[in-house]
Amino acid sequence: MYRYTSGDGQGTSRSSAPSEPNARPKGVTTASRGPSAPAGGQEPIETFSRDSSTILGYSALLCFTFWNYAYGPALTLLRAEMQFSYTMLGVYTAIWSVGAVLTGVSFLFVTRWLSRAALLWCSALLASGGAALFMFGSGVGPTLTGAGILGLGGTMLLTVIQAVLSDRHGALRERALTEANIGAAACAVLAPLTLGVLVAGGVDWRAAFALPAIALAALYLRYRRRPLPDAPTPRATQQPERRRRHERLPLAGSLFASLVATSMAVEFCLVYYGAEGLRAIGLSAPAAATAMSAHYLGLLIGRIGGAIATRRPGRTVALLYASLAITTGGFLLFWLTAMPTVAVLGLLLAGVGIANLYPLALAMALGAAPGQEDQVNARSQMLGGLLVIVAPYLLGSLADRVGLAGAFAVEPILIGLCLLILITGLRARRAAARTAA
Repeated sequence: MYRYTSGDGQGTSRSSAPSEPNARPKGVTTASRGPSAPAGGQEPIETFSRDSSTILGYSALLCFTFWNYAYGPALTLLRAEMQFSYTMLGVYTAIWSVGAVLTGVSFLFVTRWLSRAALLWCSALLASGGAALFMFGSGVGPTLTGAGILGLGGTMLLTVIQAVLSDRHGALRERALTEANIGAAACAVLAPLTLGVLVAGGVDWRAAFALPAIALAALYLRYRRRPLPDAPTPRATQQPERRRRHERLPLAGSLFASLVATSMAVEFCLVYYGAEGLRAIGLSAPAAATAMSAHYLGLLIGRIGGAIATRRPGRTVALLYASLAITTGGFLLFWLTAMPTVAVLGLLLAGVGIANLYPLALAMALGAAPGQEDQVNARSQMLGGLLVIVAPYLLGSLADRVGLAGAFAVEPILIGLCLLILITGLRARRAAARTAA
């Protein structure tokens, strides 16, 4: 893991290294990834520092998240204009997740050829190009192609951001990932509202999709010459990096990556069908869409709470159990009531619980496979993309056969699967620790 100091985040190493254009950013040691023991035999102390690479990661994640959560409401507006079918609407939804699958398949290969900085800026450019085609394309073909490119570039951008934050913060990555997702939760609230404000003001809703591209261009001008952390290098006692990257993930790492993916399915089943559930118990379509902001507000509250809780290390497992319990309680309120007010409260509580499933599960997956962070990120995105295609589609297909209320049984099954994977992953991690000892 990297070693940090307080203040400006400037780290020190056992041997000083000359200043080079490609030197590591401030706060990252040039010696081994393990912290060196300070003088006097005291225990090494890691402190959390938000340096330029951290701020860039946080800011770029805001841009991706705005696109991600504006996409669903934008499809509703696009369908009203083009009058395409619900089946085609499902195709638009799925093609974004296809980008996540392609990212999972290609990310590890791409990282062998591109540095973190090059991959980040190339992903940002690809996503911006997809957004432009989605905005300005006419007809299903161009807009669908733009959506696919945006999904691919955006998910690649998300994955490299996660890699940068993991490289930079080592054992404290869960705090960085949780803090980053606070901004993501804020964008989840603001993105649909921005579309609504633009439409109410007589401005084309497509203008909203230009905002993240403009922000990414500003970030490029500000940070293009700032170095980013390199991909992690294993300790001398471990196998060479090239061979390590080709090894199979440890069982615990694979299980926690599956937990990341399953938590994504839990979240997006509610994102895609929560408003329909509210309509089924009496709310109008506009009221149901507006009420979904309660769920996104829950995400924001949960991630703020998670950021506070993870300031002390060692709380990740307890927070994951608590998050699953809150998610279950909130969903049951939403699912089993016929009262819209109670259902909205359930969505709020479910959002609080869901908020920290993804960042904490990802932190555990990365920590369970040191030296294989890129493989973990790739596996998580590939599995997550597949599940976000399959689970919402399965829920919709069941709704046509047994009704929406019955189809929502998919959600508690997914939550239970998260719990099972978490327990199994923790056992695998303990077994691996005993073997290593």
